[in-house]
Amino acid sequence: MHTTSPDQPLRLLRVLGSPRGAASESRRLSQQIVDALVATRSVALTDVDTSELPAVDSGYALALAAREDPQTPAAAGSALHRSDALIAQLAAADAVVIATPMHNFTLPSSIKAWVDHIVRIRATFSVTPQGKIGSLRDRPVYVAISSGGLITGESARQPDFMRPYLRHTLATIGLHDLHFVTVEGTALGEAALCAGRQAATEAVDKLFARR
Repeated sequence: MHTTSPDQPLRLLRVLGSPRGAASESRRLSQQIVDALVATRSVALTDVDTSELPAVDSGYALALAAREDPQTPAAAGSALHRSDALIAQLAAADAVVIATPMHNFTLPSSIKAWVDHIVRIRATFSVTPQGKIGSLRDRPVYVAISSGGLITGESARQPDFMRPYLRHTLATIGLHDLHFVTVEGTALGEAALCAGRQAATEAVDKLFARR
């Protein structure tokens, strides 16, 4: 599962997407995943708060539209420089945890901004006659999702564009080993929230019991 030896800390990158910060259900669920990993070995955790991440800019768009990368290093503070740093951070991680709420059936804009920075031609994927080929090594990606309504099971009443989008987009850069855990019904009252938390806890236990 991991690329480091058991006596080396697992380099874990956690990407946080909720504007509610520490009070968010997705962050709470992501912490259960972190704790499950910590129970098996030492972990070196790096958190990225995407609420502080600006969108890409025109210079970034021009660089991606060009046939070759710029010959000079990206200017400090530019979106291209920020993208370089985020890609290096992701490439160095042995595992990734993404903590995100569902906003309007899909990702919040903050997580989308992170995706836009890391899915980058010539940096994390290349275009071939067979299509886009990811250049990052695969590793486990755990996605902790909170949803106000129900998005799985027979009682689901709203569409889910988040999981299909993440599967496809992360596969584009080479990340295929995705594991989704959801806490659902967070806006349906205290009883539904408690049931959602319990189901999420059981899902985390089940996921790591197999590993």
